Amino acid sequence: MENFNDSDIKYLEAKKRVKRIKGFYIHALIYVLVNVGLIITNTSITGEGFSSIDTYWTAIFWGIGLAGHGLSVFLPNLILGKNWEEEKIRELMNKNK
Repeated sequence: MENFNDSDIKYLEAKKRVKRIKGFYIHALIYVLVNVGLIITNTSITGEGFSSIDTYWTAIFWGIGLAGHGLSVFLPNLILGKNWEEEKIRELMNKNK
């Protein structure tokens, strides 16, 4: 088993967090690009303009999923605090000794 010091663990945690944030940003960018394309395509094909709700269903439901993704990435630190996970791990490790 490898021995990790505190700075190694913090680095790995930060790297994992950055990867999750990057994944959210990529998801958000794809959401915007695809939905702008779909809305433009739907409005030009149907001729109904931007006022029809049918044009926005994909953006609405995908937006709900994107919001959930964003909450899973950013909300734990806002509610539980930055050190909650680390403190909980220490608590459980001490409990099992």
